[in-house]
Amino acid sequence: MATLPAQISTAQLGCRLPGLGRTNYGSFPGEITKLEKGRSYEEWRFCRFPMADGLPSGLLEACVVVGPANNKLKELSQVNGSPLPLLDPEVLQVHAPPFLSKESLSEPDVGNVSQNQQQRFFIKKKNDRPVIKAGNPKEETTEDVRVPKDLDLVALPQLCFPGGLQITKEQKEEQFHFLVFTDMFGNQSHGVVLQFSRLIQEGLQNGHRHLYKSPQLYIAYAICVISKHPYYNALRDCLSSLLGQLKICQMTDMEEQVKEFSAKLALVPVPPPGQLYVVGSFSKVFTLQPLTIVLPSREDKNHPVIDLDLHLPLLCFKTRELLQIIASILTEQRMVFFSSDWAKLTLIVECFMLYIWPLHWQHPLVPILSQKMLDFVMAPTAFLMGCHISHYEEVAQVWHIKMLIRQHDYCAGQMADSVYGIVWLTDDLILINIDEGTVSCSGCHYIDVPDTPQAAAERFKCRFVIVLLDLHVERKVCSYTMTWKWFIRETVAILMSCGCREDWQHSLNLDIQNITLELIVNMFRDVSDYLNHEHRVFNTDEFLKTREPGDQPFYKKVLETHIFHSFLKERLNGKIDKFTQMDLSTQTEDQILSKSLDYSRRPTIKEIKILRSESLKSGLSKRLGSSLPDLDNKKHLTLPKQMSPTKTIPEKSMNTPVRPVKNFQLPEFPSPLTYPNVIHYIGDVILQLNKAISASPAVDSFLLARYFYLRGLINMLCSKRLNALSDFQNLYKTDIEIFPEELVKTLTDSLQMEERAQAEKRPELKSLICQVKNNENSEHVESDCHVRKFELPKTPMQLEEFVTCTQQSGIVRDMATSERLFEALTVGGPKHINPEMFRLFYTFWKQAEAQEIDLPVEVLEHLDNNECVYKLSSSVKTNYGVGKIAMTQKRLFLLTVGRRVYVEITKFRDIEEVKISTASFSLLRVPSLKIKNSLRQEIFEANLKSECELWNLMVKEMWAGRMMADNHKDPQYVQQALTNVLLMDAVVACLETQKAVCAASKLAYNEKQRQEVPMIIPRPTAETLKHKINPSQYMTNPQSVDVLLYTPGQLTIPDKDVDRNPKLWCALSCGKVVVFDAVSWSLKQNYIHLGESRLNCMMGLGQEQVWIGSQDSVIYIINTRSMLCHKQLTEHHGEVTDFALEKLNTENRSSADGTVIVWIVPSLKVKRQFQLSCDRLQSIQVYDDALWCGARDCVMKLSPSGALLCKISLPDDVKTTAFSRVTLLMERRQIWTSFTDSAELCIWDSSDPVKPPNRVTLPNCSGVTCMIRVKDQVWIGCSGGSGHSKVVGKIFVLDSESLKVEKELEAHEDTVQALFSVEDRYILSGSAKRDSKIAIWRVD
Repeated sequence: MATLPAQISTAQLGCRLPGLGRTNYGSFPGEITKLEKGRSYEEWRFCRFPMADGLPSGLLEACVVVGPANNKLKELSQVNGSPLPLLDPEVLQVHAPPFLSKESLSEPDVGNVSQNQQQRFFIKKKNDRPVIKAGNPKEETTEDVRVPKDLDLVALPQLCFPGGLQITKEQKEEQFHFLVFTDMFGNQSHGVVLQFSRLIQEGLQNGHRHLYKSPQLYIAYAICVISKHPYYNALRDCLSSLLGQLKICQMTDMEEQVKEFSAKLALVPVPPPGQLYVVGSFSKVFTLQPLTIVLPSREDKNHPVIDLDLHLPLLCFKTRELLQIIASILTEQRMVFFSSDWAKLTLIVECFMLYIWPLHWQHPLVPILSQKMLDFVMAPTAFLMGCHISHYEEVAQVWHIKMLIRQHDYCAGQMADSVYGIVWLTDDLILINIDEGTVSCSGCHYIDVPDTPQAAAERFKCRFVIVLLDLHVERKVCSYTMTWKWFIRETVAILMSCGCREDWQHSLNLDIQNITLELIVNMFRDVSDYLNHEHRVFNTDEFLKTREPGDQPFYKKVLETHIFHSFLKERLNGKIDKFTQMDLSTQTEDQILSKSLDYSRRPTIKEIKILRSESLKSGLSKRLGSSLPDLDNKKHLTLPKQMSPTKTIPEKSMNTPVRPVKNFQLPEFPSPLTYPNVIHYIGDVILQLNKAISASPAVDSFLLARYFYLRGLINMLCSKRLNALSDFQNLYKTDIEIFPEELVKTLTDSLQMEERAQAEKRPELKSLICQVKNNENSEHVESDCHVRKFELPKTPMQLEEFVTCTQQSGIVRDMATSERLFEALTVGGPKHINPEMFRLFYTFWKQAEAQEIDLPVEVLEHLDNNECVYKLSSSVKTNYGVGKIAMTQKRLFLLTVGRRVYVEITKFRDIEEVKISTASFSLLRVPSLKIKNSLRQEIFEANLKSECELWNLMVKEMWAGRMMADNHKDPQYVQQALTNVLLMDAVVACLETQKAVCAASKLAYNEKQRQEVPMIIPRPTAETLKHKINPSQYMTNPQSVDVLLYTPGQLTIPDKDVDRNPKLWCALSCGKVVVFDAVSWSLKQNYIHLGESRLNCMMGLGQEQVWIGSQDSVIYIINTRSMLCHKQLTEHHGEVTDFALEKLNTENRSSADGTVIVWIVPSLKVKRQFQLSCDRLQSIQVYDDALWCGARDCVMKLSPSGALLCKISLPDDVKTTAFSRVTLLMERRQIWTSFTDSAELCIWDSSDPVKPPNRVTLPNCSGVTCMIRVKDQVWIGCSGGSGHSKVVGKIFVLDSESLKVEKELEAHEDTVQALFSVEDRYILSGSAKRDSKIAIWRVD
């Protein structure tokens, strides 16, 4: 990274920043010397954009009045026919909240501005007001106006009058334009400016009029309303309502009018994220006579407010120009927008910022430049600026001028000789003429910006046409030969006449958002496939190799931008936004299946057929193959390109579902705005919110959360901090997604001593405050947030470094395989790998993984759609003819020369024997490979010569993998075998020694397992086991399966946006939940992260919720549609251990400290709770209105109110152990109990618990870990094993009547941790981390 040259001054770069506060034009490198000396500009620019979570309590940040200085107005009185001068505007008034205090009780007007540590003073002279009062002109008095500390008053006048402050002889119509202010950290505020003209009054001197009459002149004033939120339309309407009052008021009253206007805006709360608008009568928001204003909310917390017309660029540009501008933004060009209308500049720029969402512009954003700021376009960085159209030629020409910069060197207090240097600006400006709808380049006649990806661009154009045609059919306002501009303008005119424009605009905005989001998704939909989340590495070269040739220039530039880097960080951090949801919802079944199988990235037979059919249509040639990042520059390592996943664009539209909008009506503002009236107004707002909360159904928690949020903001406004905390705490039960962490942290820090003492007495507030403190402490441990690009090592690597390097490069994911690879590459040598050795291995691995194979059409017909060719031999002689041996994940076949192109050798599951023998050829003995098929008598023999030993090793590994996969019903064995085979091939090619095959044999893991452990699966296990899956397949280290849950499908729901397949939920030991599609067993959700603690229990409630109890005492509630945790229950003070559904809408939950809480599910309110005296409460079950609680030392039967009905204690002979599990079979009056370190079961009589229990001892078992009832059977998971078997986790199936073991199932290679019954048809079992798999069993 280059450091900013010290000799270039701020002024020379056009970076004259007026102060350290917020500016309209961001922060250019000139500020670095003041803020972060010694840091390069690229580092500073990248680090300056953290966004704060704190939210302001009101709409208004400040209101500023700008106009001419009074002394200039006095001079104008002497003007008589001379040219009218151009004045410099100045700040006349600043109004910022808070406006009222208790001291203003006696004030009849708005009141005094109270002290606030977040504000600074703006000093103005009283005799500089617009109207001069009679008195002594020499007497100067001043007044102080407190100003928000981040507001830059020096630059603001120029931005309010970007064309200059002119005096006119005719009154001009009022004008609006819009501003964007960016502070040093990238936080934005937004301004709406109203310019209006007033007649200059006759001058007064010593209380007497002039003897002559001044000419009638008009001067403009500007009112700028600044807000943290981009409410452009709403604030413009507010200023329009104020304009009517300003036109009829005297200048002496204007300040009070603006102050009252500002005070009203400060009382308006900003709606929380979600579909709740702060509204007033007739579906409007709040009334500022004579207009009614609407404040829309953000769609979600990650999305900005949209209060502008997103179709504005469509009125100015065609699709070609739209895509050019989007491409320029994504490639971070220097861009300047031009228009004769100042208002268009900011609105058009903001529309494009929304078009590229969720990507964010990371550079200076300057929608409006005044005439005195034009030299900012010489800034040496990417930027986006706006100028008046009159400066178009000037900006275009200035960019070509060579800059001669005179450098002054000071030495020993004397100026040295001047040195002249030349600075060339290599990149051209992208000039965008909004008025003409053109995009040009300052240095040439063509646009040197790469085109957007072709497939995504074509889809974008088609979607826009569909939206316009839909609107045409609905409105019937124009013909098919219309233009976009004419159509939209005619539609708006018709809708304005019938009063439907707002609904139409809202619908059109949603359509445009979906179309532009779809464009971004189609550009970057498979980025996550090339990310290594564990090491935060992005395989840039591999990603580029999968792009279409015509699209590569675009991606090469985009991948180097800060925009894309920030986007990658969000993906690595697991951000789930609209982009992620749209990407997941539009994946094809083949894409989902290929990801779940995790095969090497190469085209399947089905993809080859599709590619060939497309090639025939387009006449393009096809090349197959895939590669990891090609980091070597040698030309012979160039590999064929894989089919780009982004080339396949879904035909269906990808509209995201939208919730219906709800409205909240504010009461009318009081008059006058005295302190008591404002307090009464706030009370009315809270009263209306209370009514809205009471009227909302408990099941509509989404809406309730928004009301609680609003009430919390209002309570903060009137300093009711405890009430505000209580409202925000309610968000845990309604929608945790909108919980304002930074705001609540600030609120807790501001609590007074008395308030803190009161909070300690309220358990929910005490818990909230503790959680805020814990989160604050955890924030101090910051992880590396950068995204790295994989690079080949430059120093020798030990085992640990080698494992990390192979994982970063994407060669191997799991640690065990990396360790075996390290052993293979270091056989007979030092236990380290030098850089040259790894480079060679990496090169051959890429060649082995991406070998180009051109299969004839006749061959494709014999292979399955999901097969891939992984290995191809050289041409050899076989008893089936001369040809090449090809290997897929299922079979071996021969590609022969002649009519019969395809000859199948064998499927791996049909192999009976593989061996090497020698065949006589002339006087030589040539080694040959013999493969015996169990279905044929003829033995296949091939003279593979030097390849014989390697093919023997590979075929045996694939054979062993297929046998183990079939025996264990686990396809991952084949995946592991494929990885091992490709690694063997690369190792042999890399080493090129006699020991190469011996080294490669270290990777034959499946073959070694087959030889060491007899693959004889007991018949009961083989008949009962249906399938196995691995939830840790995408993780570096295997994780224990702690809890399992099956949720049924929703086949009766007609909603096409809902995934209607059943799902398997799996809680892992790392606090993560993975979700599988229970039809295809493909991974549905990579993981849902729920803290760092162990998850103890899960329960599905209805079709839309999954409840998860954690060791950290929190109950997490997952929305099954969004797959996000929207709610949390924090009432438990110990770890949550179990759930039990009492009735349809009532649920019991237990915690380890003996607390049982009964919840009303729809409202999430506590119905009752009670405390049990026991040693660790582990389970609860409900039967016949009785609650059965299992603890380590006893089993208790309780009444619904918590009264003890009976108790079963540990038997005397097992006092040294503890109960582990309790299962009820009340139809047989049985209570089954197990023990933690004993193979014995006790079956108690529920009608006579005092009676000695029946006892059953399980064979080859050291302790019971889980137990469930299935029909008339009891399935028991345990730890144990015998003999040479690797099986540690067993499942015993006992008959509940005879109490005999019906089946003994060898389930897992580690302890059985969890069991779950799927509708009494299947049983799911999960194991500890050494096995880390889930088994699906049939139930008889």
